[in-house]
Amino acid sequence: MSGRRWLLGLSLFFTLLLPGFASGATPERGLGTILPLWSALPFAGILLSIALFPLLAPKFWHHHFGKVSAFWGLVLAIPFVLTYGGVATRSLLHILLLDYLPFIILLWSLFTVAGGIYVSGDLLGKPRINVLLLAIGTLLSSLIGTTGSAMVMIRPVLKTNLERKYKTHVVVFFIFLVANIGGSLTPLGDPPLFLGFLHHVPFFWTLNLIGPMALCSLILLTLFFFIDRHYYRKESPADKKMDEAHTTPIRIHGKRNFLFLAGIVGGVLLSGFWKAGTVSVLGVEMAVANLARDLILLVMGSLSLYFTPAQVRKNNQFSWGPIQEVAILFAGIFVTIIPAIEILKAGTDGALAFLIRSIQQPAHYFWAAGALSSFLDNAPTYLTFMNTALGQFFAGMPEPQAVALLTTQKKIFLEAVSAGAVFMGANTYIGNAPNFMVKAIAEECGIQMPSFFGYIARWSLPILIPTFILVTLVFF
Repeated sequence: MSGRRWLLGLSLFFTLLLPGFASGATPERGLGTILPLWSALPFAGILLSIALFPLLAPKFWHHHFGKVSAFWGLVLAIPFVLTYGGVATRSLLHILLLDYLPFIILLWSLFTVAGGIYVSGDLLGKPRINVLLLAIGTLLSSLIGTTGSAMVMIRPVLKTNLERKYKTHVVVFFIFLVANIGGSLTPLGDPPLFLGFLHHVPFFWTLNLIGPMALCSLILLTLFFFIDRHYYRKESPADKKMDEAHTTPIRIHGKRNFLFLAGIVGGVLLSGFWKAGTVSVLGVEMAVANLARDLILLVMGSLSLYFTPAQVRKNNQFSWGPIQEVAILFAGIFVTIIPAIEILKAGTDGALAFLIRSIQQPAHYFWAAGALSSFLDNAPTYLTFMNTALGQFFAGMPEPQAVALLTTQKKIFLEAVSAGAVFMGANTYIGNAPNFMVKAIAEECGIQMPSFFGYIARWSLPILIPTFILVTLVFF
């Protein structure tokens, strides 16, 4: 009863305040033009819950994180619908049908298929081997996406370091490189770049990011080598001998899942090239090509479940826990993020007008897109700042022509937006969905990962931010 009273109280609070702020305004102008910044408080609430509960009340969080996610989602959804009626309902349906469901279907399919690929044998968990594995995963991310690469590579990396005492840093750098920065060279690598592809950015244009991506990767892999070597030298001699004794040849099981991965990639590509019109689902216009993509992804995941021997998944320590946690938490995140996204889409007509107006130079675009992508969905953030650049240089021009000019005459601005949205997703656990999945898998394997703020304070601030400053000086 106490939890219900809190929910009703907060919902009533938001219901009473939202109309007062919007007095004299109409939702037809766009919700982002009338929503205040504090309408994003439920979003801040779920982010703080993800950050603090695992640290301050781990047992409560483990058993009740789904209720916490639902709580914050309802705190936003109830007053939102009561205040704005059909406009709010359409916004909720829009983000659930066009963003959340495709997002979860993609993650589920990649998680399921990658979980059917088991690498047996045992490499030595030495620094040079770990650097090689992270480098392979980084390159793979642009081919099958950061989620696909992370799910394929995380278990071999954890298995290689099974007998290592110090391995938290291995997972952290894995998140940096494989789950984020590695996905910057093709539209398949990360959702923001795929969104750009859907908005007329040429498929191979993203190869322009090879310079910033290579610099970041080189710096981080070098730092990782010295950090890993430091921890490796602290390992006991007995553990190192045990590693040598248990070394066995590498073998890959469940190889047919690579065909299913190819099917997933093909489905994603299909949705970008096939123009098959739209259909209305609950009043939301949905592209037929996107529905076909989601169906293909579901089929690929189902085929993987059917054809992969159960023993392969058992050997892989496969469980549905990580994807369930991501699905539940991101349901709350996607609902509560609506005000923040709407305000960003409103540009200079919204509550973040001061931020939008201050963005003029490529470095501004890089850091603005990156900072917001660290905590918000990086796909709409990317689109917002791409449109900001289009408005700055090619206002009033049809999008296809404007994007063509942006990718040629002013390409440094789109490079800055693209790099910021992709790279800085590594700054927090929630900056990119694979981050959270990798963290969950590592914790299931008994690795003690840093808290939300511990990750930022100990790893991303001292390592990533100086790296991004150097990238700014060299490229933007």
